[in-house]
Amino acid sequence: MSKREDAKEILKCLGLPKPQQNERSCLTLLALAGLSEVDSWSDTARPLHRIWDIMAWMKEKYGKEYAANSRETIRRQTVHQFEQARVIDRNPDDPKRPTNSGETRYQLTDEAVTVLRSFGTRAFSKKCEQFVKRHGSLTQAYERARHRLKVPVTLPDGTKVKLSPGLHNQLQRLIVEEFAPRFAQGSVVAYLGDTAQKRLVAASETLNALNIPEMNHDKLPDVVLYDERRGWIFLVEAVTTHGPVSPKRHAELESMLKDCPARRVYVTAFMDFAGFKKYASEIVWESEVWIAEFPDHMIHFNGDNFLGPYPRNKETARDS
Repeated sequence: MSKREDAKEILKCLGLPKPQQNERSCLTLLALAGLSEVDSWSDTARPLHRIWDIMAWMKEKYGKEYAANSRETIRRQTVHQFEQARVIDRNPDDPKRPTNSGETRYQLTDEAVTVLRSFGTRAFSKKCEQFVKRHGSLTQAYERARHRLKVPVTLPDGTKVKLSPGLHNQLQRLIVEEFAPRFAQGSVVAYLGDTAQKRLVAASETLNALNIPEMNHDKLPDVVLYDERRGWIFLVEAVTTHGPVSPKRHAELESMLKDCPARRVYVTAFMDFAGFKKYASEIVWESEVWIAEFPDHMIHFNGDNFLGPYPRNKETARDS
């Protein structure tokens, strides 16, 4: 294997998260170990390097040149995690050096050096186990932190699920727990997306009964509520950073749902009025807007009825 591949294996075994198992992090580790492609891991050293020194080593020894403005990315997305994982120390030569000093230096810890020098030997696995046992796995630590920050959601039937952290999923929780009881009473959650794992809730039997093929689930809005009594399906987009139910999005969904027997109610949900104002001009007519900041109210975008599906053929509807 190449030195980059070796470094990736080491970082993985030391419990570094996947985002820190990339080429940038591998080259950073090699620079901090003072190793070129032809050196042996047993020759691992402990040079004191600034970020600039690390970048210079990457260029000189591995032909990888990063732009000057990549310095901060290396610091925040690689070196910071190395420090958290106890792979490196910051300013071991001068612990009083100011945090924002341009002379800040990094050096492999003694324990990390012991692990690196054992790579390729039978002792490597044991050394890694000892390191992780003492300092913990950063991957597992991050997972525990994410789990604590997850957004709990109680579905209409009392089932509890957890969404990954974030404002978007906070809004989805409010759609299920605040919008649905007010404006879609008796509905079931047929689909609930998640920013990390797209299909958190997908009621296959309900979706199949509505002729929504499995392959189309990922194209659905963030929340889908089905009111069997009225035969209505609420298609709710939660808008925090992405757009509302626009004419283009409406046309796409109508095409996808052409065989769905339920009558459609399109809803764009916002966390607050400021978010609504930002996207107001993009919202399709004959749809609804719900703002979590004012949960008891809806904004109706034109049409001859409020909060309900619209007939596809209006002339027929007027004559009936």
